[in-house]
Amino acid sequence: MEAPSKMKVIDRQRRKLLQYSVMGLGAFMGNVWLPAPVKAVSLSLSSLGKLQPADQNDLRLPVGFTSRIVANSGQSLFGYNWHAAPDGGATFATSDGGWIYVSNSELDDQTGGAGALRFSPLGEIVDAYSILDRTNRNCAGGRTPWKTWLSCEEIDKGQVWECDPFGQKTAQARSALGLFRHEAVAVDNKKKQFYLTEDETDGCLYRYTAQSFDTLGNPNFNSGILEVAEIINGQVGAVRWHPLPDPLAVSVPTRKQIPNCTPFNGGEGIWYHQNIVYFSTKGDNRVWAYNVQDSSLAIIYDAALFLKPVLTGVDNITGNAVGELLVAEDKGNMQIVALTSDKIVPVVKVAGQSDSEITGLAFSPDGARLYFSSQRGKTGNSGDGITFEVTGPF
Repeated sequence: MEAPSKMKVIDRQRRKLLQYSVMGLGAFMGNVWLPAPVKAVSLSLSSLGKLQPADQNDLRLPVGFTSRIVANSGQSLFGYNWHAAPDGGATFATSDGGWIYVSNSELDDQTGGAGALRFSPLGEIVDAYSILDRTNRNCAGGRTPWKTWLSCEEIDKGQVWECDPFGQKTAQARSALGLFRHEAVAVDNKKKQFYLTEDETDGCLYRYTAQSFDTLGNPNFNSGILEVAEIINGQVGAVRWHPLPDPLAVSVPTRKQIPNCTPFNGGEGIWYHQNIVYFSTKGDNRVWAYNVQDSSLAIIYDAALFLKPVLTGVDNITGNAVGELLVAEDKGNMQIVALTSDKIVPVVKVAGQSDSEITGLAFSPDGARLYFSSQRGKTGNSGDGITFEVTGPF
């Protein structure tokens, strides 16, 4: 029999990946990843058309979407100078019908931290302020169900800081979540467990489980167990969790304390939705899905199996109302790309900023506006970051 050509082999790999990573995940995880069929018909991002030429803000968007710049690094807003190197972000609803967007600052030498923009119910910026300062390389993080922001330090023995988006309470270091090169956090709001990524070439996936709760039922950080994941067989499948003997890494880095733990190549964004924890690894351009109900792990996107991958430089992750993933690129094509039930679709492309990266993906509470930053803007310098708002039928 004639040996198949290399092109045919690769094409089969592409088809296999599409079947496994998009449609196949439904079978693997009981269809929990896919949007509900009725909602998908009217709301799925797979129906978006091609990106239009760049608008006045250098964003290429689908028809029906508009953009504005809400802050530039160094810009004075209500007495607060919007920070350089804007990174991970999240939104929080306010009691008056408005919302707050928080954003990290990925700067060294205790010049990092996090700031906030407050919006009125009409979307006007009405305040800006710091919620964390004098920290280092605050990269990504995650929001909690009790309306706080977890800001992660991406340094050796970095902390996770719990911050008040409303600017009323002093930020608190949460050492129980471990001391390592933190990237991002996602909270399982049902089991109230925390999942954390680590930005190392041999980084780990961590899970924190509180052993006590406050009067409102929220986890306490003064006691709990920090664990590290092991894939039992191969690259996907069942996951076993191992308690860490030394979460503070007094003598041995956390990722080296358990011999059987599974390394992940550059952990990045992480997001929880309906019993699934999604996270990305930049070193191998993969997106993963962990099912918290049966402790199983799958790869739902792998750029290596595409001839011309739409998505590379995988980084921040968030999701829309029906559970479709949006993944930001660190360099790559400077795009935000949606992984839907049947397509991989560019949603936003930042033009003329190839030396930057897209950070801080977060939807407004009503899901109509998407916030993100170009961390280094047009110049490639951290002092020239730009924070955007895109409005449209997400």
